[in-house]
Amino acid sequence: MKALLVVIPLIVLTACAGAQRRPIVDMQGVNVAQYNQDLAECQGYADEVEAGRQVAGGAVAGAVVGAAIGAAVGNSDTAQRAAGAGAVGGGARGAASAVRERNQVLSNCLRGRGYRVLN
Repeated sequence: MKALLVVIPLIVLTACAGAQRRPIVDMQGVNVAQYNQDLAECQGYADEVEAGRQVAGGAVAGAVVGAAIGAAVGNSDTAQRAAGAGAVGGGARGAASAVRERNQVLSNCLRGRGYRVLN
């Protein structure tokens, strides 16, 4: 049961990291059909960011740190709870990092194709 409390939030974080975003682009003088094609291609590049790996790596690192802290200040039950909290926190940081990286890839790709990305 405790494992589910850690695994379920990590699955949600991974799914959120995979969500597509649509940047704000100055559309003045832009061919909308060409933009939509370029956007889809750039989103494909952004999808290459390995969000799952970043979430999992953050979760593992958080669990290790949490367990170490929990063991230092309490017993094995405290260490387990601290490891779970650390895993969720580390997974969240990994997901946030993946989202930032995907957004950067998407923006860079569109800028490279001549669009003015405003955000």
